[in-house]
Amino acid sequence: METPVYDFAVRYAQNGGARLHMPGHKGRGILGCEALDITEIKGADSLYEADGIIAKSERNAAELFGVHRTFFSAGGSSQCLKAMLFLALQGGKSRTVLAARNVHKSFIQAAALLDFEVEWIWPQPYQLLSCAVSPQMLAEALEKLAQPPAAVYLTSPDYLGHLQPVKALAEICHKYNTVLLVDNAHGAYLHFLPEPVHPADLGADACCDSAHKTLPVLTGGAYLHLISDRAANWEQNARQALSLFGSTSPSYLILESLDLCNASLARDFRPQLAEAAVRVAKLKTGLKADGWTVEDTEPLKLVIKAPGDICTGTALADRLRAGRVECEYADPDYLVLMFSPKNDPADYALVAQTLGCAPPQGDASAHCAMRPPQKAMGIRSALFAPCEEIPVELALGRICGAPSVSCPPAVPVVVSGEVITREAIAVFRHYGIHSVVAVKE
Repeated sequence: METPVYDFAVRYAQNGGARLHMPGHKGRGILGCEALDITEIKGADSLYEADGIIAKSERNAAELFGVHRTFFSAGGSSQCLKAMLFLALQGGKSRTVLAARNVHKSFIQAAALLDFEVEWIWPQPYQLLSCAVSPQMLAEALEKLAQPPAAVYLTSPDYLGHLQPVKALAEICHKYNTVLLVDNAHGAYLHFLPEPVHPADLGADACCDSAHKTLPVLTGGAYLHLISDRAANWEQNARQALSLFGSTSPSYLILESLDLCNASLARDFRPQLAEAAVRVAKLKTGLKADGWTVEDTEPLKLVIKAPGDICTGTALADRLRAGRVECEYADPDYLVLMFSPKNDPADYALVAQTLGCAPPQGDASAHCAMRPPQKAMGIRSALFAPCEEIPVELALGRICGAPSVSCPPAVPVVVSGEVITREAIAVFRHYGIHSVVAVKE
């Protein structure tokens, strides 16, 4: 597997010529990577007009993932999902997207920027971070719409590692003459498992992958995959769509890391991934034997349900931190750990040793039930309206302006334009959110 982007940067660094162009460090600096950090000089190609080495590297990635086309992003999946939605909305009659409720806040921003309407599929029972969608739920939701939506939008895997039944849901979407878009930010590696379960393998039409979350890529590196024939005609506008939501100065270091990742995926990533998945599975089995409640998740994610109100997920994170283990995420209910083939074998043993045996089961955390809030304004109108930040205690009956979320997991409790209810306030408190952004009265 060739690495044309990285190889060009290395040759240029070794040339030692005068750099009378951006960036200002001129290849010299304190980080040690500046020599490879360049701009769109002759031969380096340009991400949003790529027809040279970047385009070649993207074609290599598309071949590795088995998709029609892959486009690189240096702005994470946030940039890719906005571009994906832009493409799905072009040329169609509908300006509505049917979405599972557990969307990342970038989706809400996309709805405001692109001015489309959202019909929500709500989880039953309510859970902020997950929204399991069955084929029956999707079919019923599609039946209620006057016309096919511009797209159906899912998050899979979700932040707790749960996978949607993408294959069955894709079949339902196509039966109702719409496309399936998947936020696969946490699942870039899924194609390379012994039994692939990436959206590209299961019938989705397009998806975004945060390469940096699970692959050996620098933070911000991501892919927009156009998978099916239905999405193939989006190809000519894909770069324009990405450029709408990204910097005109994308990091060349991130592009180089995406380029080098191709070589890793083609060379030895699959056996390393299989070994890592086995290690995580063994760790899960051991923790279950020690009394912990371990969620059924995608292979590289370990999610422990907290034993109760005394031993919360946040307390477990503190315990791990004291043992020199930093988790991905913790809240009152869950502890989330993410592994990759780059983890040392000692990391697994350290987690098991630090957690030890589970304490006795305490009282469960108060269940945060919530009914769908009333919609008072459109997402775009609310997000762009004059707003103010107020304490949660004063938010009852107010209209949400910008979604008030922590990051991670960045899943909105109340969406822009919805009325904040007592139930929503209870959920805010549960997750430690003390203030909200509300539309000014």
